[in-house]
Amino acid sequence: MLGRLLVRFLRPYWPLLLGVIVFQLGQSIASLYLPTLNADIINNGVAKGDTGYILRTGGLMLLITFGQVVFSVVAVYFGARTAMAFGRDVRGAVFHQVGQFSEREVSKFGAPSLITRTTNDVQQVQMLVLMICTLLVSAPILAIGGVIFALQQDVQLSWVLVVAVPVLLIGIALIITRMVPQFRRMQARIDTINRVLREQLTGIRVVRAFVREPVEVARFADANAALTETALRAGRLFALMFPFVMLVMNVSSVGVLWIGAGRIDSGDLQVGSLVAFLSYLVQILMAVMMATFMAVLLPRAAVSGDRIAEVLETESSVVAPEHPVTTLGTAGEVELRAATFSYPGAEQPVLHEVSFVALPGTTTAIIGSTGAGKTTLVNLLPRLFDVTGGAVLVDGVDVREVDPELLWSRIGLIPQRPYLFSGTVASNLRYGRPDATDEELWAALEIAQADGFVSAMPEKLDGPISQGGTNVSGGQRQRLAIARALVKRPEIYLFDDSFSALDTATDARLRAALDREVSGATRIVVAQRVSTILDADQIVVLDDGRIVGLGTHDQLLLSSPAYAEIVQSQLSIEEAA
Repeated sequence: MLGRLLVRFLRPYWPLLLGVIVFQLGQSIASLYLPTLNADIINNGVAKGDTGYILRTGGLMLLITFGQVVFSVVAVYFGARTAMAFGRDVRGAVFHQVGQFSEREVSKFGAPSLITRTTNDVQQVQMLVLMICTLLVSAPILAIGGVIFALQQDVQLSWVLVVAVPVLLIGIALIITRMVPQFRRMQARIDTINRVLREQLTGIRVVRAFVREPVEVARFADANAALTETALRAGRLFALMFPFVMLVMNVSSVGVLWIGAGRIDSGDLQVGSLVAFLSYLVQILMAVMMATFMAVLLPRAAVSGDRIAEVLETESSVVAPEHPVTTLGTAGEVELRAATFSYPGAEQPVLHEVSFVALPGTTTAIIGSTGAGKTTLVNLLPRLFDVTGGAVLVDGVDVREVDPELLWSRIGLIPQRPYLFSGTVASNLRYGRPDATDEELWAALEIAQADGFVSAMPEKLDGPISQGGTNVSGGQRQRLAIARALVKRPEIYLFDDSFSALDTATDARLRAALDREVSGATRIVVAQRVSTILDADQIVVLDDGRIVGLGTHDQLLLSSPAYAEIVQSQLSIEEAA
């Protein structure tokens, strides 16, 4: 998964990667050549007292060092540009993919996990790319080149390398195999802590109302402790790595000095060559250590890469048609034809062969007990879900065959939980029609019975709205959401229990205004209150996902026991009549 992810998103930046390789190669060669020059200074300059040779060779070393610095800076610059561009592209791809998901896929992953995958997981893989560009490219060059140059200094000392490098690699591999499961648990527990924190911040009023602060503090502490415990386990394993590398390095250096001292004493090795061999030994082991650092990042990045790829490779259950219908009639007629919907793995469908027609210029109300499938039915029209049987048609065309943008442009949805975005009243109202004038905004607010409290705001249409609309009341939030749909002026309005937070008088005035101002549109209203739907042209009564009544209020009182029961639970006999 990680490999495919890297290939896919790094392919456009191959010129930068080529530059990284070239400049890293240049600085690595310079690093490898310096110990040889240092050995020459000691053997041919210091030992013989040749000051001129020392100055000439030292000047060459300074020139090579300057070139090494320049190459290193350019390589890091190219690597950083590549890594940052990679992270930007992956975040954009994940965001775009999530935007294509239906409610089914969003529920499958969960919002906290999707947030973690878009931020923390992408950051882990981005860090890996940065380390690959700055460390991993030079590490094999230094390791292989170091071995070659070390053998040129003295072959017999290379036995130390034959022992040290395998020991180092085996020890690191054992540590890393223990770290991978910990990193996998860590990402899952980051999801958990995000979920808990998000729930507590969103439901802070409920928490305080029920005096549950101690319970929520304990719940967060448990999630935090689980994450801390996992991070500590991974940290302890990580803490073993560098002392182990240093131990191998220092023991190897002692071994080189022990063997080299005897060879110098016998005249088979010069002091400069021993110094150079030590330098190459350190470079080789440092290269292995750099690879080790990469190996530490790799397990966590691999886990993150799998999680990112899982999102990118998940196809939405609601897909655009290959040859979409790009034109529809202007009527806005809605028909459900034996529409059936069931969730994956569910034993029973949520909706069973629901059929009715909602004509333009009429109001169709949907009522039923909690869990009857009212919201699911409404979500089928804008294709938040797709039917698993039957069909949903708009102007005689199956919605699965319509261009999604065209379908959405015909529908104004006021969801059960109205959501406002951070910004202003105007920016929220213009969400569906950015070119709407101020006069059109005020007209929509007047219909939605929201012009009063918006006028009372000091900034009027520029009044601030916080994320989710938490700085306005529930009723005000609902009315602003209705006004937002009205500004769009669609042919079909879907009111998903959108009047529940309104008082009876405001509800009546709003429905009267709707009847007057959008009389030609198709209106489908999901409601819990019977008083909201008394005047509907037809009422659909749902029970356990099935239609058990269809008609006007007066007709259903006589023909539908389920509707009569709902009415009697809310209205007196005189009111019902």
